[in-house]
Amino acid sequence: MTTHNDDVDWDSWPVADYLAEKYRDLHRSDAAVIAHHSTFYRRFAPGSIDRSVEFGAGPNLYPLILAAAASRNIEAVEAGAGNIAYLERQILRGPDASWLPFHALCRRLNPDLPATPAGALAHVDVVHADVRELEPAGYDLASMHFVAEGATEDYTEFTDFCRAFVRCVVPGGHLVAAFIENMPTYRIGPTSHWPGCPVDPEIVTKVFARMTRDLSVTRIDTDPALPDQEDSGMVLLTAVAR
Repeated sequence: MTTHNDDVDWDSWPVADYLAEKYRDLHRSDAAVIAHHSTFYRRFAPGSIDRSVEFGAGPNLYPLILAAAASRNIEAVEAGAGNIAYLERQILRGPDASWLPFHALCRRLNPDLPATPAGALAHVDVVHADVRELEPAGYDLASMHFVAEGATEDYTEFTDFCRAFVRCVVPGGHLVAAFIENMPTYRIGPTSHWPGCPVDPEIVTKVFARMTRDLSVTRIDTDPALPDQEDSGMVLLTAVAR
């Protein structure tokens, strides 16, 4: 039986387990994503993007930090209640110390970033919403990390998420994204299972080619320091919406 996004209780997403497995340390794979994305963000003058969105933010802070040099206003749109609570705490009380190395690398690669993680997150508003319901053409830039392929087991629904991602920016709006490559249904913590839709550079290119221009799709190998989820790495994307 294929699991779709609406079959899942996203409010029960195991935030603490996910952070412990993925983001308590700066792993090689995330450093590679940060390097790739920093090259993308350095195209823009500081504060030149009026409104950007993190499409399905989860509890991951480094995409929000990366956007802070270019974007005056960043909306972190997320459906899961636990993730919303975590993001709001991080902005209100200041980010956990584990995010300091992430910010340090982001700022080393893009010195236009605010000098502190809290300064970067000051640009962020947390929005509790379903990303599929975002207003079309509402943003100048959209960022997405491990969302479309981690929200469903169905390729048609994966494509629908990608279309919603592109649709949420104005024509000519900028897109940057990362996908887990060949990720099956996966486990977080000792018991919880979550949907996965295996994708690769060819699939990502095919989905985005008709909706974008200046499309660039690359990949990095799997990181042996992370828990084995039987994936084969990450697929990284930049593009401009048609």
